[in-house]
Amino acid sequence: MEIKARIPGTILSVSAAVGDEVKARAVLGTLEAMKMEQPIACPVDGTVKAVHIQAGDKVKTGAVLFVVE
Repeated sequence: MEIKARIPGTILSVSAAVGDEVKARAVLGTLEAMKMEQPIACPVDGTVKAVHIQAGDKVKTGAVLFVVE
């Protein structure tokens, strides 16, 4: 499952790495948008297969941030 940016913004932090086991609703990172911090939550249980971002990256709506299987 691809986890995508819901809104454009800047990545403040990345909490997950490839190979991490994650549970549904786990916070994988933080996105700053409109001067507010938005948690990037995982919608499913699984394993992080890819991380496409790092802190400081600017992302657009729909950008793939993580892949979890």
